[in-house]
Amino acid sequence: MNFVVVSSIGAVFMGILALFVRMKAAKKPTNALKIILPPVFMSSGALMYVVPQFRLTPMEIGEVVIVGMLFSILLIKTSKFEIRENEIYLKRSKAFMYILVGLLIVRLGLKTILSTTIDFGELSGMFFLLAFSMIVPWRIAMYLDYKKLYRQLQGQH
Repeated sequence: MNFVVVSSIGAVFMGILALFVRMKAAKKPTNALKIILPPVFMSSGALMYVVPQFRLTPMEIGEVVIVGMLFSILLIKTSKFEIRENEIYLKRSKAFMYILVGLLIVRLGLKTILSTTIDFGELSGMFFLLAFSMIVPWRIAMYLDYKKLYRQLQGQH
């Protein structure tokens, strides 16, 4: 089976997993570690760039980072916190589900188109960096929003 097909199937399952994790997370209070740790754990994936097959040119890095940061705006806009019962919770957003599915469809479309002209290893490196470039700004924005509410909660006591 083709690498692009297998990795696309994996991306669909990861997207579904992300939706379930997000829905479950909205039921429990959050904290700074829950916001910060996902990109920290994901950063270990950058070890792929040790292998020359996955390395990107400076132009590709710039393009992918810009696209990832633009996509992160959608995630930032749909990730808000609220205070309930003196705890900070992530608000449920119906739009988040549609945006995540939409981003997944765009990603699969891009992967299908680009796989005809870009080597699989290089394409893998590009899509890892795209995901990382989306998650880092999103999580930074979430952390800043969380800290604002956290200070507000501390001021109440």
